[in-house]
Amino acid sequence: MTHDTPSVPYADIREEVAKLCSAFPGDYWRKLDGTRGYPTAFVTALTESGYLAALIPEDYGGAGLPLSGAAAILEEVQRQGCNAAACHAQMYVMGTVLRHGSEAQKRRYLPEIAAGRLRLQAFGVTEPTSGTDTTALRTTARRVGDKYVVNGQKIWTSRAEHSDLMLLLARTTPRDQVAKKTDGLSVFIVDMREALGRGLTIKPIRTMMNHNSCEVFFDDMEVPAENLVGEEGRGFRYILSGMNAERILIAAECIGDAKWFVDKASAYARDRTVFGRPIGQNQGVQFPIAKAYAEMRAAELMVREALRLYEAGANPGAEANMAKMLAADASFAAANACIQTFGGFGFAEEYDVERKFRETRLYQVAPISTNLILSYIAEHVLGLPRSY
Repeated sequence: MTHDTPSVPYADIREEVAKLCSAFPGDYWRKLDGTRGYPTAFVTALTESGYLAALIPEDYGGAGLPLSGAAAILEEVQRQGCNAAACHAQMYVMGTVLRHGSEAQKRRYLPEIAAGRLRLQAFGVTEPTSGTDTTALRTTARRVGDKYVVNGQKIWTSRAEHSDLMLLLARTTPRDQVAKKTDGLSVFIVDMREALGRGLTIKPIRTMMNHNSCEVFFDDMEVPAENLVGEEGRGFRYILSGMNAERILIAAECIGDAKWFVDKASAYARDRTVFGRPIGQNQGVQFPIAKAYAEMRAAELMVREALRLYEAGANPGAEANMAKMLAADASFAAANACIQTFGGFGFAEEYDVERKFRETRLYQVAPISTNLILSYIAEHVLGLPRSY
């Protein structure tokens, strides 16, 4: 296994997560990958063990861990060769409800989510015409009496088919009627069990990785007014406040992926013999793996710094974005080194390298692309003119 620093945060939790993951080996994931299936058994095991309720306060039935605890869980899942993308949204979507939901909403939903009787894993934000320009979204929610009527479309709403609840961002005031383009957006908790077939339509999207992505269509879908999170028109701020946590948790997953690739490549390089000696004896094989390890360790330190600032109550916008970018770069570099080490066998399904390669490639693009992070750093950290 890859060398760890002497003080590994949450070592006991990591050990237990690793034990849980051992019951879901590569064969389990390969079968799901082939059928584009959802890892129900894996998600159930994580839920029953309390890991998906890590960030829910104890008063609502959760573990009440800080963000660093959740990061350790997700990192270890990835390091063991599993895929937390099936359920990671539940952790970072939770923050919006925790910070901005009413006490009645928290009492109604959080204990049920913690107990595993409800899944909150769908996040309806991105649209086909707006992409990452969230303020340009066209999905509307119009107040009619004691309900809102929603019309529009979302895309890349992962896990919509396998979630009971969706956190939805919609425009409640037309863009041309607000002082700032970030105003007039609102957040709703949508009970998809009630809405499906009653204004809500879900259409799966096949992609290069098994991410359970979907398009979601709203046609006069009704949402009770009591499901509005916080104040009407302030939804963009609520979503934005949860993005730092999202970036950090995804970065932790990428660190886990990078460790898996480095471990896998190192073991293969030690065992694979060509021309009478292990291929790992060749510097052309050694050096890319060693460099990938060094890049992973550097990114890991940035993730820890972002977590430190987040838990201290600071605004780690720059650190969270840099952590996500550096960790995604490190995981993809490690993936490349691993597949190069394996050669042709790296493309064979049975080794899981090609599956993990496809899965980690996503994080160069989602939940925010590397280019947008560079633009953020240029403008908000370096004070350069805003790019267009």
